[in-house]
Amino acid sequence: MNLKLAVFITVLAATPAFGQAQKGAPPANAPKPTMADVQKVVQTISGDKAKMQAYCDMSKLDQQMAKLDEKKDAKALESLGKKADDLGQKLGPEYATLMDGLGQVDENSPDAKAFGTALGALDKQCK
Repeated sequence: MNLKLAVFITVLAATPAFGQAQKGAPPANAPKPTMADVQKVVQTISGDKAKMQAYCDMSKLDQQMAKLDEKKDAKALESLGKKADDLGQKLGPEYATLMDGLGQVDENSPDAKAFGTALGALDKQCK
């Protein structure tokens, strides 16, 4: 899954859990993340067994949601979105802030590639 789709789905899933204004659209004032921000979130999640499990579960939901999005199955997407909301709350506000800010990163930029690599380290920990 490419970074843009992964970010979009994750933001779509996590945004309502943290009371953001529009589903799927990062707030205009979300700060653009730095590599330090990404690394902090990766360390926080990987260092907490419950957060790591929530991240892995959300990753599985993201994949299911991507398939449903291709099929234009809004009802099933909404159902999975509610599950993702619950998981997003377990990941914490730093994760939500990071996901909101990733919307400001050009997917073809060196930053996006570096962020994708760092976040990919979490994916490798999922079984």
